[in-house]
Amino acid sequence: MSYEQARDELVKVVSELEQGNASLEQSLQLWERGEALARRCEEWLIGAKARLDAARLGAQGGGQKTGGDEF
Repeated sequence: MSYEQARDELVKVVSELEQGNASLEQSLQLWERGEALARRCEEWLIGAKARLDAARLGAQGGGQKTGGDEF
């Protein structure tokens, strides 16, 4: 599942929970699904950050920091 798919499904889950129309059991299932989707999104973002950090280090000549290039 891509980041965008997980994020979009998470938005739907949150919306369903906010409506308050689900039974307790359905709400618990939605909550658990939302937690799993949130973890998936976080994993994607952590991976993306790691790739960006690696690319930045490569662009800086193997990790030598130059002043002012930090985000």
